[in-house]
Amino acid sequence: MNSKTTWILVGLVVGIAVGIWVHETGANANVLAWLDVPSKIFLNLVKCIVAPLIVAMLVVGVAGASDLGQLGRLGLRTIGYFLVVTTIAMFVGLFAVNVAQPGAGVNLPTQTDRAAQDIAANAAKLTPQQHLINVVPTSVIKAAADNEVLPLVVFSLMFAIGVLLIGERGKPIVALCEAIADAMFVFTGFVMKLAPLGVAGAMAVAVGRSGPSVLGNLLALVLTLYGALAVFLLCVLLPIALWARLPIRRFIQLVREPALLAFTTTSSESALPKALENMERYGVPRRIVSFVIPLGYSFNLDGSTLYLSLAAVFVAQARGGDFGFGEQLLMMATLMLSSKGIAAVPRASLVVLAGTLTSFHLPIEGIALILGVDVLMDMARTATNVIGNCLASAVIARWEGVFGSPEVRDAKVPDPATK
Repeated sequence: MNSKTTWILVGLVVGIAVGIWVHETGANANVLAWLDVPSKIFLNLVKCIVAPLIVAMLVVGVAGASDLGQLGRLGLRTIGYFLVVTTIAMFVGLFAVNVAQPGAGVNLPTQTDRAAQDIAANAAKLTPQQHLINVVPTSVIKAAADNEVLPLVVFSLMFAIGVLLIGERGKPIVALCEAIADAMFVFTGFVMKLAPLGVAGAMAVAVGRSGPSVLGNLLALVLTLYGALAVFLLCVLLPIALWARLPIRRFIQLVREPALLAFTTTSSESALPKALENMERYGVPRRIVSFVIPLGYSFNLDGSTLYLSLAAVFVAQARGGDFGFGEQLLMMATLMLSSKGIAAVPRASLVVLAGTLTSFHLPIEGIALILGVDVLMDMARTATNVIGNCLASAVIARWEGVFGSPEVRDAKVPDPATK
């Protein structure tokens, strides 16, 4: 285990210990506010990396294609892979929740708390029409400021295709974007030095606010999710990696740090720069990794998709009454469509869940129940999202016949897998 990973784990343990102490001693809100400062600073620094990195990497990836035919083939293969894997993830969650029945016998709250009301209000605004409209940015600057991933991806793809079509005149733009990406990777190295402090602060606040019970409430639901995600990783992603003839041990070494960052910060954004960098080290050409992973942040959320199917049926079980398999399948189709492209929305999965519960006349009070342990579940589903997107980039590279090819950029920083 490399030193960065070790220090992140130390930060995790220290944060939990400090959080328990804060809760047991009854420290006031001002103490929690100060403990939250390191995590907020860390996440703010990470968020300021995301927009320039996505735009630069997508321009390099798309405009670096030899022609539109090559780009179209890459896009079809990528989207096809995403649809197949996320559908499998959804059915794994559906199977797990029906077997474990974590919602059976649960008493739903009689009143919806303020957080759940806010989520429900956001869900009410997220109509199918508005969802499609929001995909296209009114301003790329606003989309970048708000870290809206899908609108940024749409703009970057359109801009990159324009750069590709102007031929030789577009090469300076590609070179500039490649230089920006390299500079952002160096910037990422500086930011990652603060990761242990950010992780410690986030965990201290989570445990300090809710007490040790945040690690144990609704244990059946949490364990069902973790078990389902483990099954998905071992029985779906691992066979895919073996089928693609990928070096498994090295993949684990290189995906460990971004996955751990995603797990401890519950933010896919915190893992994006390291995921891009480490997959290049793994042997995925920049034009592939810069296309697949940013697109996957909107369309390949394996962990979130699995969680949504599990959580929705959990609320149906908690409500009681008959909720047949046919209704569950219809709910899965609704979740599959509504979960695309909102990764950057705060509590994105809960917003989608709230909208789906309303559509199927299920009690929104179930959101209040889930909120108590959502941090724990968000850790696991976010880490799974990152692992799934990293694997997708490697599989697509193998499918394209360019995994480990000479076009792979030489890494300019030491490879953590060799330490």
